[in-house]
Amino acid sequence: MNQKTTKLSLFLSLAFIGTSIQLSGCTTTTKQGEVGVERKQILLISEAQMVASSQQAYATVLQEAQKEKKLNTNAKLTKRVRAIADRLIPQTAVFREDAPKWNWEVNVLESEQLNAWCMPGGKIAFYTGIIEKLQLTDAEIAAIMGHEMAHALREHGRERASQQAMQQAGLGILGAATGMGQVGMDLTALAMQVTLTLPNSRTHEVESDRMGVELAARAGYDPYAAISLWQKMDKATEGGKTPELLSTHPSHDSRIEDLQKYAKKVYPLYQAANKR
Repeated sequence: MNQKTTKLSLFLSLAFIGTSIQLSGCTTTTKQGEVGVERKQILLISEAQMVASSQQAYATVLQEAQKEKKLNTNAKLTKRVRAIADRLIPQTAVFREDAPKWNWEVNVLESEQLNAWCMPGGKIAFYTGIIEKLQLTDAEIAAIMGHEMAHALREHGRERASQQAMQQAGLGILGAATGMGQVGMDLTALAMQVTLTLPNSRTHEVESDRMGVELAARAGYDPYAAISLWQKMDKATEGGKTPELLSTHPSHDSRIEDLQKYAKKVYPLYQAANKR
């Protein structure tokens, strides 16, 4: 391939990316809710592709945990976490009407890590370490779960995967992103990466914090528990070792201040839920 042909190919590739952004990106994935989260997002990868790839990635995590006998080893704890999820899931309709009908899954993995996450499409994992070491209340578990659910509702994983796809040098990942190439292996690995490895942006964290307290409040959990949760997380870092959850979820004074503001905003929803 000569230099002129190479430049033409590059130009066409960039033009194709630009067209894809115009056709499938620059949209918002959720309604504003009481907390008013709204932002345009660039989404090159289709929702169906991201969800399917996340299902494969989640299955891989569960299979490995099952193999190591670390999957749902504490029946009482697993039941407790799933009961909290059952109260939160119906509330997701305030942000996305389709969300309550997602194929939600909730599992507890035996691990010392202070961690929890939710893959695209509603695939949730809680690690025993975060619940037991921090002695979390149900409301604090709901705060974490609401936050992680919000990442899925806002499709932050899909957004970051799209950003990663655009940054790749070759056309292979572009083909995966647009449905023309090797989707399975590339996107499954990418789904795993954006959930477990790549840090969320500050914007993603603020959105999830705010939406999370609203989900918890609507489900009848005190939204101020998000503040006590992050105070516990801050204390857990005093020894110098950053917990896995905090490696991608930075906790600062400004974050707690923001949570206080939005917990106050949604507190009437919590009061109304308890009256019902």
